[in-house]
Amino acid sequence: MSAGEVYWDVVPYVTLAILVIGTWWRYRYDKFGWTTRSSQLYENRLLRIASPLFHFGILVVILGHVIGLVIPELWTEAVGISEHMYHWGAAIPGVIAGVATLVGVALLIYRRRSTGPVFTATTLNDKVMYVVLVAAIVAGLGTTMIGAFEGNEAHNYRETVSPWFRSIWYFQPEGELMAAAPLSFHIHVTVALVLFALWPFTRLVHAFSAPFAYLFRPYIVYRSRDAAGKGELVGSGPHRRGW
Repeated sequence: MSAGEVYWDVVPYVTLAILVIGTWWRYRYDKFGWTTRSSQLYENRLLRIASPLFHFGILVVILGHVIGLVIPELWTEAVGISEHMYHWGAAIPGVIAGVATLVGVALLIYRRRSTGPVFTATTLNDKVMYVVLVAAIVAGLGTTMIGAFEGNEAHNYRETVSPWFRSIWYFQPEGELMAAAPLSFHIHVTVALVLFALWPFTRLVHAFSAPFAYLFRPYIVYRSRDAAGKGELVGSGPHRRGW
């Protein structure tokens, strides 16, 4: 057994252990920190563009990963979906969603860097999280685009990466399958494993408790006394709904 096979057999379980135990620890000892620490009060214009781009984009990306990794190739072939059809049906939405996610997170980072109070509230933990998150998005988008440009010659990851992923969950890891995948997949999956290991200790942990209604809720309205002394509350009038 090669070192690469051992790596792909062992490291996923280390990541899962950190993710599960870290999430439990965070919930047990840091419930008040289980939040995104909203900065909408400081800046709203860029946030109203960047946040929907990132969140809806990442949801499509996650859905694509679930379909590609969980559903076996035999199942799609059984309903008449050829590899060619599947490849382009996954590549086109994947590239679009990946670009939207990357643009969204780039705007969020720009907003965080260019808005004084938001930058002041940015911790070292946040900076590391953003670096790894962007690396994972870029690696995934790059892998998808390589596959799109290669067309019919693209590596069929559903014969290597997907069965390896499924083997992890029934505790019979087949690291040799992942080791046989191209370097771009190795980079993407490795960065993703690092991201999941960091997940419980960053603001990303809020994703485990955000309800579906969160995506369509109105913005949080912050109110303050009217400085002109009119006896009214700023922001007390009608507000249009958020994304």
